[in-house]
Amino acid sequence: MVGDKCWKIQECTLGDPEKVSGVLIDVAKHLANLKYRVWEKMLGTVQYTPVTLDPNTAHPLLSLSEDLTSVRYRDERQQVPDNPERFHRWLWVLGSEGFSSGRHCWDVEVGGEDWRVGVVKESLSRKGGVALSPAGGVWSIGLFSGEYRARTSPPTPLTVQRKLQRVRVQLDWDRGEVSFSDPSDNTPLYTFKHSFTKRLFPFFFTLGTVRICPQKVSVSVK
Repeated sequence: MVGDKCWKIQECTLGDPEKVSGVLIDVAKHLANLKYRVWEKMLGTVQYTPVTLDPNTAHPLLSLSEDLTSVRYRDERQQVPDNPERFHRWLWVLGSEGFSSGRHCWDVEVGGEDWRVGVVKESLSRKGGVALSPAGGVWSIGLFSGEYRARTSPPTPLTVQRKLQRVRVQLDWDRGEVSFSDPSDNTPLYTFKHSFTKRLFPFFFTLGTVRICPQKVSVSVK
């Protein structure tokens, strides 16, 4: 008793925590394969582009996107260094990575009335004239004055059923093949055959805009 008041202490029995539903966190649900689950969720936002552009090779009239996946023609000449790698005569830009073995593939979204895509040899002249054919180290197709052509010598007209929106470029360096097709229905367009001995680079020319298409990223469990 404290003063005139009497406090009565009541006993309270708590339930066994292990028997109370919802008290414990499902640790396994949140932590099991955590890194893999995070990667799975990232797939919706992560993109992979098989080819990126090299701004040090771009002609001054070509403007590249910040992510180096598209190029467009502009009327105003940009103030850029006249470094040895930069094209001076041709409105070209190269991919940032060259290939001297293996198989490689990339899709290009093409726009405008004049464009070319393909591969070129690394030693191609950047400042002077170039023979736009395999003899000059250029393997390409494109749209020229309303006609689709493969740049052979002389050029070979291509049979195209509808206007090309995208072009797939496939390089098999070891077999000596550069193939072009329409990725919308896998229609073959043209195949060059050549015994390659030097490194090749993707190249792009446009009087409009061209863009390298991202590829889907997937995760497989073995």
